Amino acid sequence: MRALRVAAATAAALTTLVTTAAPGLAAPPAVPADGADLIAVTDDGGGGLSLRFRDAAGTVRDPAGLRLGPDGGLATTVPDDPAYAFLGAPGRAVWSLSAGGSRFPAIDTTGAPGPLSLRLDSVDGPGGFAAYTVSGWGRPAVLVDSDGPATAALPAGARLTNVAWTFDTPGVYRLGFTVSGEPAAGSASAVYTVEVPEIVPAEPGTATAAPGGQVRAQVLPPVQPQVRVQPRAAPQAPAQAPAAQARTAATPAVTTAAPTAGRVISDGHVDMGPTLENGAWRIRLKDDAANPPAWLELSDVVLRVTDKAKIPVPAGTGYAFLGREGAQVHLLPQTQQAGIVWPGWNTQHSTVTSGVTGDVTWTLKGVEGPGTFALFLTGSFGTPQVLFDSAKPMPQKLAVPLNTHAHGNWAFTAPGLYRLAVEMSATTKAGAAVSDTRTLTIAVGDATDPGAGNTGGGGTSAPAPSGGGLPLTGANVLLIAAVGAILVVAGAGAVLIGRRRTVTQDTLPRS
Repeated sequence: MRALRVAAATAAALTTLVTTAAPGLAAPPAVPADGADLIAVTDDGGGGLSLRFRDAAGTVRDPAGLRLGPDGGLATTVPDDPAYAFLGAPGRAVWSLSAGGSRFPAIDTTGAPGPLSLRLDSVDGPGGFAAYTVSGWGRPAVLVDSDGPATAALPAGARLTNVAWTFDTPGVYRLGFTVSGEPAAGSASAVYTVEVPEIVPAEPGTATAAPGGQVRAQVLPPVQPQVRVQPRAAPQAPAQAPAAQARTAATPAVTTAAPTAGRVISDGHVDMGPTLENGAWRIRLKDDAANPPAWLELSDVVLRVTDKAKIPVPAGTGYAFLGREGAQVHLLPQTQQAGIVWPGWNTQHSTVTSGVTGDVTWTLKGVEGPGTFALFLTGSFGTPQVLFDSAKPMPQKLAVPLNTHAHGNWAFTAPGLYRLAVEMSATTKAGAAVSDTRTLTIAVGDATDPGAGNTGGGGTSAPAPSGGGLPLTGANVLLIAAVGAILVVAGAGAVLIGRRRTVTQDTLPRS
C-alpha cells in the first residue's frame, strides 16, 4: 500500500469529475458501506458470474452507478504492530471505508457456484489502497494491496466478513476488480468509485468517525454503583405474558413463543432485543434456528458456551481487560462460527420501530459469575472498543439506534454460570418512558451444567421510574461490599447468603 501506482493528475481529474460534475451530469450517488456486501458475486442467470454491490438493506446495485465515502468512514493512524506494516509506518494517517465494529462490510459469494478468485486490476487515485479482513482478536489478513498481492482466493458459497478497505491519501479513487470462477462460469468485472476525505485522526493510535459518520455503538458514561436496601413490598402477582404478536409485513415469519421448560441454545444465531406489544415493553431473545423464528422469554433460555469457544488472550495492551497474554478465555466472536452460539442484539421488531422514537438504551446493571464478562467490538485497525466490562462500576449504558442489528465479541474469563442483569429503555411516540429488566443466563464451559441456570423467573416490565430506586422484581439481590455477602430481600423475610462467586451489580433480578 505504501507505493503510489497512478499519477496524481489522474486523481485530480477524477476529483473534479465527482465533486464538480458538469451541468446535466450528476455525480454518482453516495451510498453507505456499513453492513454492506461490497462485492456480491452471483450467477448471472446464464451460467456466468455477476459482480454487484449489495447495501445493508439488501438492495443490489451496479458499482459503476454509485460512490462510496466520504461519510461514515474511520480516520486513525497505523498501529505500532508488525501485523499492520502493510499499511505503512506506525503513526501514519489512514482512512477506512467503514468504522468496523458491528457494521463491518463483507464479500459475499453465497450465490456463486464453485471456488472463486478476486483480482485487483487497477487503482486510479492519489495514494495506496489495501483490502483485508480483521479477526475477532484484531489480526489482519491481506486480500489485495496496491503495493502487494493483487489476487486472493475467495471462499466458495460463503460470506467473508470483517472486510476493511483502507486508503492513505485523501482524494477520489477508482478501483477495478475482477472475479473469476470455473472456466465455464467465466469472470465478471466492475469499477468502484471511493471518495476519501481529509484524514484527520483525533490523536495518534485512536479512531474517530469521519464527518457525517454515525457512531453505531455509543458508550454512555457509567454511573457509580449504589448500595441500597429495598423496602419490603407486598408480594406481586407475576406479570402476565403479552399475547402472541400478530404477524405483520415487517416481521412476517416471527412469532412469540409459548413458555418452554428450559431451552439450552449452544449453536446458531440469536438476538436479544425489546418488543412493545399491547403497550407492554419487554426484553426477549429472538431464536433464528426456530421455524419460524421465535421471540423467547429470557427466563426460559440458557445460552451455552462450549469449549469450542476457548481461545488464548492475544498479545498487546489493548486486550489487557481480558487478563494476561495467553490466558484462556471463552469468546463468542463477532462473526459467526460453526458450532458456537452467535448472540447479537437488535431493535428491529416491528412494534419497536413503529412505536418508539429515538435510541433504545441498553444498560448492564449487574453480572454474577465466576469471572469477568466483557462485550467488545473489533475495529478496522484491530483496536477493541469495549462496550461492557463487568470489572468496572455498574451500571453501564449503551445507546442503540432504532432498526439496529449488531454483533460483538462476548468474552468470559472463567468457566461457570453467568447471570447478566440487563435493562432496555426507550420513549414511545406517545411520549411515555418504558423500560424492562431481565436476566440473561449463560453457561460457560463443557463442565458447566446449563440446567442450573433455568430459574423460570422473569423480570420487571413497567414505565421507567421517575426516581433512582431499584425496580421491584419480587426478589432483589443487593451487593453488601463491606461483608462480601448478598442480602436477598423477598416478601416478608431477609436471608444472608455467603457467596464465593464474583458479583458486580447495582441490582440483579432473580426469581
